[in-house]
Formats: sequence, C-alpha cells, structure tokens
Amino acid sequence: MRTNLKKILTGRNEFSAALNQICAEREIEPEVVLESVEEAILAAYKKDYEWEEGASYEVDIVPESGELRILKNKKDITPTGFGRIAAQAAKQVILQKVKEAEQETAVEKLLQKKGKVVSGSIFRREGSNYYVLINKVEALFPKKEQIRGESYELNQRFRFYIKGTGETRWGSQTVVVSRADPDFVIQLFTQEVPELMAGSVVVKAIAREPGQRTKIAVAAVRSGIDPVGTCVGQKGVRVQTVINELGGEKIDIIQYVPDRIKFIRAALSPAEKIEVKLDEENKIAYVYGDSEQLALAIGKDGQNVRLATRLANWDIEVMSEDKQKREKEKSENKEKKQKGKKKEK
Repeated sequence: MRTNLKKILTGRNEFSAALNQICAEREIEPEVVLESVEEAILAAYKKDYEWEEGASYEVDIVPESGELRILKNKKDITPTGFGRIAAQAAKQVILQKVKEAEQETAVEKLLQKKGKVVSGSIFRREGSNYYVLINKVEALFPKKEQIRGESYELNQRFRFYIKGTGETRWGSQTVVVSRADPDFVIQLFTQEVPELMAGSVVVKAIAREPGQRTKIAVAAVRSGIDPVGTCVGQKGVRVQTVINELGGEKIDIIQYVPDRIKFIRAALSPAEKIEVKLDEENKIAYVYGDSEQLALAIGKDGQNVRLATRLANWDIEVMSEDKQKREKEKSENKEKKQKGKKKEK
C-alpha cells in the first residue's frame, strides 16, 4: 500500500479526498493512517475468509477509484462483496485515528498550562484514582494528589493544579492534576492577590500538609508594601477565598525576613516570647521558652514545628523545660570548673 502512497493522496476519489482532508485538519501523517487501515482490513479478511499461513497478504488501494483490494502473493483475491466490509473497517480506523489525534492535541494544549490552576469536573472513578474532565481531556487525579478527607462526587466541579504528564492504565499519555501540591496554594493566592500576579509580592517558601495546614512566607519586592496584609486582604477576604477552596485548610501567612533567627521565630507562630539559638555548623535551631509557649511551638501532634522546619529548611529542636534545666546546670558546672582552674593557676 505504502509504495503508491503519493498516487493514493493525489487520487480523485472519495477515499483519497477524505484521507487528505482528515490528515490535514487533524495533523495526522497519511502513512500512519494507511498502515492502520491495512491492518484492520487484513484482520477483517482473516476473520471471515480462508487464510493461508506463510502466504504474503497485503491491501491495495486503486488510486483512480479508491477501491480496496486484497492481494495474496501479489494476486488479487478480493472476495465478492468484500469492498463494503473493507470500507467499513477503513472508516472505523480513520475515526479512531481522528479521535486519538484530537486527544493528543487537547492534551498538548492543556499541558501548556502546566503550573497553572484550571477548573474541571469529576468525570469517573477508577479504584482510588479519579479522572477529571478538563477541556475534553480526561486528566488523571491520583490518590497522592488528593486532599486527605476531601470527598469527590461525579460531576462535582473543583479547581486543579496542572502538575505534568502521566500514563493511564492503558499506557496512553494524559495530564496529571493535583489539589495537594503546595504550588496549588501559591497559584490560588496568585489568582486572588494582584500584587503576587504583578510580582511586587513574592512567595519565598511554603510548607503544607494538605487538608490540614499550610505555612507560607511572603516578601515585598518594593518598599511600602505589607506582604502579609496584601495576601490576607481587607477583612481577610483574600485568604478566606483560598481557605474556602481548600475546604477549610488553615493557612499561616508569615513575612519572610533574611534574619534566620527572626524568621524561625515567626515560622513557629502562634508561639510567642521564645528564644532561638542557632547551631550554624549542623544547621539546627534550638528553641527555648516556657511550657505554654513551647507547646504552641510544637502544635498538635507536632504539626506546627514540623511545618516550620520545612518552611525554614532548618532542623528545629524545641527544648523542653527539663532539657533547658539540664542544659543550664551543665553550663553552670562548666563555669565552676573553669573558675576552679583559674584559681589553681
């Protein structure tokens, strides 16, 4: 078939015209379509007619008429009435190729929005994964990208973060979307805060436990801008919009400062009146304070200090009152020994 591809494409018949039109509109290679047509027609012949193993079978298209013929060892053996079967098989293949091409184009267009937030509806469920319909694309919404505790119902609309590409269980390429990715929160704020969109306020760091709590550090690029107040919005309207989209997830907005001690202290809010000492060599921050403030610094199940650790990118060790007491005693004993040695001298 492929040896006379040029003649087939320039033929003046319905088959050639349809092939040219579809391939041009959908940007499909004609040779790819014809190969699939050949396979489908030979499969249809083998199913209903005598097939000799070892013989050479091929499909031939008469360029002048578009007639489909079966050749065996270069000899025409097309059964009477097989033309209708062949035409139907060719039609199904071409329709399938069109569908695949449309899907590939839609996937490519959606991937151009990688790193952005789009709206979509829950289309179907497959085990613990869901598929979301976005601009005719069935995007994969895997379990690990879902917000824990959030329920998803068919046809329910959500906003999703375009994360990248993945494969379906059938091996075809598709788009992967997320609601659990930390960048999803950043993009939601970007949609609500014009200063973030314009770049006069930037996100310096973020730490998130999806569905529970997020800590986000922001800074102003220009003087005269309150980055935290800008993200919170008047009467908290901006941050509340993001919280509502995340199903009530708590969000702590922190002003980023280059001073490491001040930043770690801010990251541990709502704890106040705490002291931070740095072990620069081992990149460990030791936190001191009374029991009430230390409990706030740690948070329920250790969540607050866990998020602060990730936000600051430092190990944070909250020193209990017992540890503080032992450390103080150790320091005092060390001082006494040093004083004793000086007296002996």
